[in-house]
Amino acid sequence: MSLLALALAAFANPAMIRSGPIPGAEPLADPCGRIVYCFGAAWAQDKLPLPRFASLQSGEVNMRAGPGETYPILWTYQRAGLPVEIIEEFDIWRRIRDHDGVVGWVKSTLLVGKRHVLVRDSQRPLRKSPEAGALPVALVDPGVILKVLECAGDWCRLEVQGYKGWLMKTEFWGVYAAETLED
Repeated sequence: MSLLALALAAFANPAMIRSGPIPGAEPLADPCGRIVYCFGAAWAQDKLPLPRFASLQSGEVNMRAGPGETYPILWTYQRAGLPVEIIEEFDIWRRIRDHDGVVGWVKSTLLVGKRHVLVRDSQRPLRKSPEAGALPVALVDPGVILKVLECAGDWCRLEVQGYKGWLMKTEFWGVYAAETLED
């Protein structure tokens, strides 16, 4: 019997749950509060670091006052790909902060790990190479969302509408200053 089949059977039949530790396994609580012993990555999800950036998955995402559908909707986002910062987690809910500093809760299924950034303040030249004097390949207006391809040092390589180029991290929101991302 596989580990997954054994775990599923244990939830259905509490008598199958081992009462003592298993060498090399870690105790986990199941949804009913019972302790089950499981082997590392075969069962447990890795916790991602907080805070971290993500993007809105769809063109309609409700931000709520608390982590549940009974909480009032504070805001409805209508821009797929909008970058947000995840600052807290509770069950299937993520507390996020947007580029304006607005904080609220959204379902985790409405977020994706694909990274995007939002141009701030003024029009920016998307440069051919990561140098202040490099030729621009496009001009990007404030509020435009770009896909992150890679980040190194003070620069990120981004893409929007088929144009690929470089912006300094200080010219947009959605990446940490010391963050490195690979293509």
